[in-house]
Amino acid sequence: MSVVPDAPAPLDFIREMIKEDVDANRNDGWVITRFPPEPNGYLHIGHAKSICLNFGLSLQFAPNARCHLRFDDTNPTKEEVEYVDSIKEDVKWLGFDWGDHLFYASDYFEKFYGFAVQLIEKGLAYVDDQTPEQMRVSRGTLTEPGKPSPDRDRSVAENIDLFARMKKGEFKEGACVLRAKIDMASPNLNLRDPVIYRILHAHHHRTGDAWCIYPMYDFAHPLSDALEGITHSLCTLEFEHHRPLYEWLIQSVDGLPSKPYQREFARLNLTYTVMSKRKLLRLVKDGLVSGWDDPRMPTISGIRRRGYTPVAIRSFCETIGLTKYPGLTDLALLEHCVREDLNRCAQRVYAVLRPIRVVLTNYPEGKVEFVELANNPEDESSGKRLVPLSRTLYIDSDDFMENPSAGFFRLSPGGEVRLKYAFCIICTEVVKDEGGQVVELRCTYDDATRRGVKPEGRPKVKGTIHWVSAEHAVDVEVRLYDRLFTVAQPEADAGEDGDFTKFMNPASLEVVTAKIEPSVKEAAPGKVYQFERVGYFFTDPKDSKPGNPVFNRTVTLKDSFVKAK
Repeated sequence: MSVVPDAPAPLDFIREMIKEDVDANRNDGWVITRFPPEPNGYLHIGHAKSICLNFGLSLQFAPNARCHLRFDDTNPTKEEVEYVDSIKEDVKWLGFDWGDHLFYASDYFEKFYGFAVQLIEKGLAYVDDQTPEQMRVSRGTLTEPGKPSPDRDRSVAENIDLFARMKKGEFKEGACVLRAKIDMASPNLNLRDPVIYRILHAHHHRTGDAWCIYPMYDFAHPLSDALEGITHSLCTLEFEHHRPLYEWLIQSVDGLPSKPYQREFARLNLTYTVMSKRKLLRLVKDGLVSGWDDPRMPTISGIRRRGYTPVAIRSFCETIGLTKYPGLTDLALLEHCVREDLNRCAQRVYAVLRPIRVVLTNYPEGKVEFVELANNPEDESSGKRLVPLSRTLYIDSDDFMENPSAGFFRLSPGGEVRLKYAFCIICTEVVKDEGGQVVELRCTYDDATRRGVKPEGRPKVKGTIHWVSAEHAVDVEVRLYDRLFTVAQPEADAGEDGDFTKFMNPASLEVVTAKIEPSVKEAAPGKVYQFERVGYFFTDPKDSKPGNPVFNRTVTLKDSFVKAK
């Protein structure tokens, strides 16, 4: 079940395939998919593509459709309840709900064991005592067939006994494994007697110490699908060569309630980031980021904390579509989708990130007036607010240049600029500190240029800048997040040593104390704003306190993707 409103589904080869099945009344017209994450880390934006596909199909083909959330919890050495909880939160945040269809591979451990015994009894599985290195060597290569294990022809009775002893905990880890007996000469290495059970003396987060043998993913995954009645098992391309094993198990095991089939699509690869859980874990463990939810991370928890919205992520996933071939998606496209959504919902405010003090010398001392501004020009229902204006202001240092270059239309000595929604000012004096840094600008304002007034014969002022009343400004911490890496493909460019971290962007986070209009002082955690002329910002839900908001930059206003087009 999904809580996302109905929307026209994009056309792609997966949906065409499923529509053909529905039209032919296969599976009695039902479409049952699953999202099967391993709880060994936090989900990232690549998983969002799979979530949107699988849960989106349950929406498209309703009412005879549903999507299961199933945790592939078959490796207790890497799994934690923390990851289970984060995955549930991420799926719900994206706008989807699994309803009553929450499952775990560990729900089926007893049945998996029975299926393994069944394969042994059929002569299709055996216990192998070889070391991992011996198995690796005997497996062969892409050009040479594998060599049968010395244990391959053990009797059924011996294998049954050994497997039962594995279950009882009589052997150390690595002492033996259970392998499927398929074809050691197969051109597909996944069919060369793959391991389907291994010994792990580890505590499981759900089954405790009840088991010391655990099924491999390639064994548990297809059988879980069959037990749950999954009709369409949709995976990313790296599982394409595993499909023959998937099909072999479905055909070889008796008593399965359904016969699902697997199809693959290209995974999401995004520029300026890494998409491997192992590499993301390294960033966390080595302290290169503040955690899984660091706003620079491509994790769903990270982008949520940065201020990305579920609508933007779903729009992005729909825009990139599904293909059968690997590709690389520009991060700028994701940022474009975020801007498109935030432009519709973000409240506008004035904020000066790098302030310079401005004194309007001809403005009456002690006078305060209020400028009425729309909270969001894209949404009339958002209302208006009053912003104070006084003799002393702050403008951004980027809006002043002492020796202006060609094409610079903002403030400069003797130059004139318009204060947005107010009036025009002329810089008459530049005040510097002992180090030569500009600390104050003295200007005069022209009352005849107030908003809405069009004096005749006066030249039009080209530049418009934002401002904040110094008397009323609130100091806030603003975190300016940028891309985590300096190159588009850090993994591909890592070279022989494979150290992708050498491309980490030292400027991926800058913290400044900004001056912001007083209406934002009590901003609630998790609220999005557009700092006019600057970018979109999100009140950090973790570090913000009442009366002391902390802002994360979600994305700048510049849309490089659209510009490039």
